[in-house]
Amino acid sequence: MTRSFGACGVLAMAMLACNVDAQANLPPPIEMKSAIPDAQRAGATRFTVWGFDVYDASLWVGPGFRADRWDRAPFALELRYLRAFDGRDIAQRSLDEMTRLSPVPAPQARTWLDDMKAAFPDVKKGDRLVGIYEPGTGARFFHNGVATRTVRDADFAKRFFGIWLERQTSEPAMREALLAPVAR
Repeated sequence: MTRSFGACGVLAMAMLACNVDAQANLPPPIEMKSAIPDAQRAGATRFTVWGFDVYDASLWVGPGFRADRWDRAPFALELRYLRAFDGRDIAQRSLDEMTRLSPVPAPQARTWLDDMKAAFPDVKKGDRLVGIYEPGTGARFFHNGVATRTVRDADFAKRFFGIWLERQTSEPAMREALLAPVAR
Protein backbone atom coordinates (compact mmCIF):
# COMPACT_ATOMS: atom_id res chain seq x y z
CA MET A 1 0.00 0.00 0.00
CA THR A 2 1.39 3.40 -0.91
CA ARG A 3 1.12 6.43 1.29
CA SER A 4 -0.55 9.45 -0.18
CA PHE A 5 0.97 12.39 1.65
CA GLY A 6 3.09 13.47 -1.25
CA ALA A 7 6.75 12.93 -1.60
CA CYS A 8 9.04 15.34 -3.16
CA GLY A 9 7.08 16.61 -1.25
CA VAL A 10 5.11 17.38 1.65
CA LEU A 11 7.41 20.34 1.86
CA ALA A 12 4.64 22.53 3.24
CA MET A 13 4.39 20.34 6.35
CA ALA A 14 6.69 20.56 9.33
CA MET A 15 10.10 19.07 8.55
CA LEU A 16 13.29 18.12 10.27
CA ALA A 17 16.42 18.02 8.12
CA CYS A 18 19.50 16.27 9.39
CA ASN A 19 22.77 15.31 7.75
CA VAL A 20 22.87 11.88 6.18
CA ASP A 21 26.23 10.36 7.01
CA ALA A 22 25.27 6.82 6.01
CA GLN A 23 25.42 7.77 2.32
CA ALA A 24 28.72 9.67 2.51
CA ASN A 25 30.71 7.02 0.65
CA LEU A 26 28.20 6.11 -2.04
CA PRO A 27 29.39 6.67 -5.63
CA PRO A 28 27.54 9.09 -7.92
CA PRO A 29 24.48 7.65 -9.64
CA ILE A 30 25.57 6.03 -12.92
CA GLU A 31 22.78 7.75 -14.87
CA MET A 32 24.43 11.13 -14.41
CA LYS A 33 27.89 10.09 -15.62
CA SER A 34 27.49 11.62 -19.09
CA ALA A 35 25.99 14.90 -17.81
CA ILE A 36 28.48 15.45 -14.96
CA PRO A 37 31.51 13.18 -15.46
CA ASP A 38 33.44 14.47 -12.42
CA ALA A 39 30.45 14.66 -10.08
CA GLN A 40 30.95 14.85 -6.35
CA ARG A 41 28.38 14.98 -3.59
CA ALA A 42 27.90 18.56 -2.43
CA GLY A 43 25.54 17.96 0.46
CA ALA A 44 23.06 15.44 1.76
CA THR A 45 20.14 15.53 4.16
CA ARG A 46 17.22 13.48 5.38
CA PHE A 47 13.70 14.80 4.88
CA THR A 48 11.46 13.94 7.80
CA VAL A 49 7.81 14.90 8.26
CA TRP A 50 6.01 14.58 11.58
CA GLY A 51 8.58 12.01 12.72
CA PHE A 52 8.35 9.93 9.53
CA ASP A 53 11.50 9.60 7.44
CA VAL A 54 10.54 10.34 3.82
CA TYR A 55 13.75 10.34 1.78
CA ASP A 56 17.47 10.99 1.85
CA ALA A 57 18.47 13.73 -0.61
CA SER A 58 21.90 14.20 -2.17
CA LEU A 59 23.06 17.00 -4.45
CA TRP A 60 25.72 15.97 -6.99
CA VAL A 61 27.74 18.72 -8.67
CA GLY A 62 30.69 19.13 -11.00
CA PRO A 63 33.85 21.18 -10.50
CA GLY A 64 33.17 24.90 -10.34
CA PHE A 65 29.56 24.58 -9.19
CA ARG A 66 28.56 27.58 -7.06
CA ALA A 67 25.64 27.67 -4.64
CA ASP A 68 24.87 31.31 -5.44
CA ARG A 69 24.58 30.39 -9.13
CA TRP A 70 23.05 26.95 -8.82
CA ASP A 71 20.93 27.46 -11.93
CA ARG A 72 23.93 28.01 -14.23
CA ALA A 73 25.62 24.61 -14.10
CA PRO A 74 24.43 21.03 -14.51
CA PHE A 75 23.83 19.01 -11.34
CA ALA A 76 21.81 16.05 -10.15
CA LEU A 77 19.45 15.70 -7.23
CA GLU A 78 19.09 12.15 -5.94
CA LEU A 79 16.24 11.11 -3.65
CA ARG A 80 16.45 7.72 -1.94
CA TYR A 81 12.99 6.93 -0.63
CA LEU A 82 12.54 5.55 2.85
CA ARG A 83 8.86 4.65 2.39
CA ALA A 84 6.31 4.09 -0.37
CA PHE A 85 4.55 6.90 -2.24
CA ASP A 86 2.21 7.18 -5.18
CA GLY A 87 3.90 8.82 -8.17
CA ARG A 88 0.85 10.99 -8.87
CA ASP A 89 1.15 12.40 -5.34
CA ILE A 90 4.83 13.15 -5.87
CA ALA A 91 3.94 15.02 -9.06
CA GLN A 92 1.10 17.01 -7.47
CA ARG A 93 3.14 17.95 -4.40
CA SER A 94 5.97 19.08 -6.67
CA LEU A 95 3.62 21.29 -8.66
CA ASP A 96 2.18 22.72 -5.43
CA GLU A 97 5.68 23.71 -4.31
CA MET A 98 6.58 25.15 -7.71
CA THR A 99 3.48 27.35 -7.70
CA ARG A 100 4.13 28.34 -4.09
CA LEU A 101 7.46 29.80 -5.21
CA SER A 102 5.78 31.75 -8.03
CA PRO A 103 2.46 31.51 -9.90
CA VAL A 104 2.23 29.22 -12.91
CA PRO A 105 -0.48 29.80 -15.55
CA ALA A 106 -3.08 27.00 -15.51
CA PRO A 107 -2.30 25.61 -18.99
CA GLN A 108 1.42 25.47 -18.15
CA ALA A 109 0.67 23.85 -14.78
CA ARG A 110 -1.34 21.09 -16.50
CA THR A 111 1.49 20.40 -18.94
CA TRP A 112 4.07 20.29 -16.16
CA LEU A 113 1.88 18.04 -14.02
CA ASP A 114 1.51 15.60 -16.94
CA ASP A 115 5.30 15.64 -17.45
CA MET A 116 5.90 14.92 -13.77
CA LYS A 117 3.30 12.15 -13.66
CA ALA A 118 5.24 10.49 -16.49
CA ALA A 119 8.57 11.12 -14.74
CA PHE A 120 7.63 9.87 -11.27
CA PRO A 121 6.39 6.29 -10.93
CA ASP A 122 5.14 4.92 -7.65
CA VAL A 123 8.09 4.40 -5.32
CA LYS A 124 8.73 1.98 -2.49
CA LYS A 125 11.32 1.93 0.26
CA GLY A 126 14.80 1.78 -1.27
CA ASP A 127 13.82 3.26 -4.65
CA ARG A 128 15.81 6.15 -6.11
CA LEU A 129 14.60 9.06 -8.19
CA VAL A 130 17.31 11.16 -9.85
CA GLY A 131 16.72 14.45 -11.61
CA ILE A 132 19.46 15.94 -13.76
CA TYR A 133 19.34 19.69 -14.27
CA GLU A 134 20.52 20.90 -17.68
CA PRO A 135 20.69 24.71 -17.60
CA GLY A 136 18.94 26.44 -20.45
CA THR A 137 17.58 23.10 -21.71
CA GLY A 138 15.48 21.23 -19.15
CA ALA A 139 15.68 18.14 -16.99
CA ARG A 140 16.02 14.38 -17.26
CA PHE A 141 14.52 11.99 -14.71
CA PHE A 142 15.41 8.42 -13.73
CA HIS A 143 13.86 5.78 -11.49
CA ASN A 144 16.37 3.25 -10.14
CA GLY A 145 18.72 4.08 -13.01
CA VAL A 146 16.11 3.79 -15.78
CA ALA A 147 15.14 6.91 -17.75
CA THR A 148 11.50 7.89 -17.20
CA ARG A 149 11.14 11.32 -18.81
CA THR A 150 13.03 14.19 -20.41
CA VAL A 151 11.41 17.59 -20.10
CA ARG A 152 12.83 20.10 -22.57
CA ASP A 153 11.63 23.22 -20.79
CA ALA A 154 14.23 25.40 -19.07
CA ASP A 155 11.62 27.26 -16.99
CA PHE A 156 10.15 23.98 -15.72
CA ALA A 157 13.59 22.68 -14.77
CA LYS A 158 14.61 25.81 -12.86
CA ARG A 159 11.31 25.92 -10.99
CA PHE A 160 11.34 22.19 -10.23
CA PHE A 161 14.83 22.17 -8.74
CA GLY A 162 14.05 25.48 -7.08
CA ILE A 163 11.81 23.47 -4.72
CA TRP A 164 15.05 22.53 -2.95
CA LEU A 165 17.54 25.19 -4.04
CA GLU A 166 15.78 28.58 -4.30
CA ARG A 167 16.31 30.95 -1.40
CA GLN A 168 12.51 31.10 -1.00
CA THR A 169 12.17 27.32 -0.55
CA SER A 170 9.70 26.24 2.10
CA GLU A 171 12.54 24.16 3.61
CA PRO A 172 15.58 26.41 4.18
CA ALA A 173 17.33 23.86 6.42
CA MET A 174 17.24 21.33 3.60
CA ARG A 175 18.59 23.90 1.14
CA GLU A 176 21.40 24.74 3.55
CA ALA A 177 22.33 21.08 4.03
CA LEU A 178 22.44 20.47 0.27
CA LEU A 179 24.32 23.65 -0.66
CA ALA A 180 26.48 24.44 2.38
CA PRO A 181 29.52 22.47 1.17
CA VAL A 182 29.64 24.58 -2.03
CA ALA A 183 28.36 27.90 -0.64
CA ARG A 184 30.32 30.92 -1.79
